Amino acid sequence: MRKLILIFSLSLLVINGDIFAQQDSIWTLEKCIDYALKQNIDVRQSELSNKKSGLYAGQAKAQRFPSVNASVNQNFNWSRSTAGYSGFSGANGSGYSITSGVILYNASKLSNQIKQAQLEIESGEYSLETTKESISLNILNAFLDVLYAGEQVENSQKQIESTAGQLALAQERLALKAISLSDFSQVKAQLASEKLTLANAESQLSMAKITLMQLMELPVSENFNIAHPDLQGSLNQKRVPDVYEIYERALAIKPQIKNASVNKEIAGLDEKIAKASYFPVLSASAGLSSSFSSEKVNPYFDQLNDGINTVAGFSLSIPIYQKKEAKTSVAIARIGYQDAELSEINTKNQLRKNIEQACLDVTSAQIKYEASVENYLATTESTALSDEKFRQGIINSVDFLVSKTNLIVAESELLQSKYNLIFSYKVLDFYSGIPLSL
Repeated sequence: MRKLILIFSLSLLVINGDIFAQQDSIWTLEKCIDYALKQNIDVRQSELSNKKSGLYAGQAKAQRFPSVNASVNQNFNWSRSTAGYSGFSGANGSGYSITSGVILYNASKLSNQIKQAQLEIESGEYSLETTKESISLNILNAFLDVLYAGEQVENSQKQIESTAGQLALAQERLALKAISLSDFSQVKAQLASEKLTLANAESQLSMAKITLMQLMELPVSENFNIAHPDLQGSLNQKRVPDVYEIYERALAIKPQIKNASVNKEIAGLDEKIAKASYFPVLSASAGLSSSFSSEKVNPYFDQLNDGINTVAGFSLSIPIYQKKEAKTSVAIARIGYQDAELSEINTKNQLRKNIEQACLDVTSAQIKYEASVENYLATTESTALSDEKFRQGIINSVDFLVSKTNLIVAESELLQSKYNLIFSYKVLDFYSGIPLSL
């Protein structure tokens, strides 16, 4: 018992140690996506579903081969004696048989079922790939949220450092009675406000990390850290996206489009399988049997050897009246095919709309980023002049704080436009078939 407890404890240490080691490492976007795809329940359930589809396909192929069955029976019977005395006399017997049967013709129903089973495997693979792509996009969005929140924290810290310096200067000037207590209090209030902003930014960073870890199915840990890639090369690439070109490329590679096409083929086979019910079914069968009875005087094995019977034959089943079962099945299958056609059209339309929106987002994000950069540079220059004027006592604290607030707003807008632009580029790359990376 102690050995079992020791082994169990060591196993927990190994498992926990592996988790903690992963949490202590630096997580890149690619590593986050890989881990999430391995841990995600939807992905794992889809993989299990695909395994079942593979088994069903193997079962469908096996229907081409003859079936073989063996049976053994042992019988006991009693009958009233007719030999002049009352009572019952008993006897026993045994029988052995082997039978086999195979379908020779069923209007290609079996062939179509095999094709359908193979297509089900393809459909499952495409569905799994679609799920993985959706998860990867969610991880990308959450990863960028963490980077964005981290930069917000850094900007807030820089603002606090700057305002703290200005407050120290204001305190010196207050001591010299160069400014009023009101001016000093306003600068002090600004510092307090920026500390609150920092606290909110840190809270947002923690929430962003938790969201990312939960999407990854990774236990939440304070030691979770992500890589901070150089994103300068991802900024303002001045793209002019072509909706038609990206859409045509996406039609050829996106798994949801391939899945919709395969599902239409599966629905088409449903109709062919249903129509097979209109045609005769030809099958062949063969059998071998023998028996033994205690009422006979011959020895056991002699009876089995002498009593061997073989049989072979053909059977033709011709449908005459099926109470509209076949007709209804064909009509339902035809409706199913039309529904699959509409689903394929809808999937293509949705893809086109998503790409149109992605192209528009890129164009808008580029314009907004350029405007944000221009606004930030102008505001930074203006704030630098205001800082200098405040040090020299040329302007009061109100004008200084207005300038500083404008800088904070401009910095926040630039940060938002930056990550919005990066995400827009990555979404466009995603529809073009480019792997997600930073």
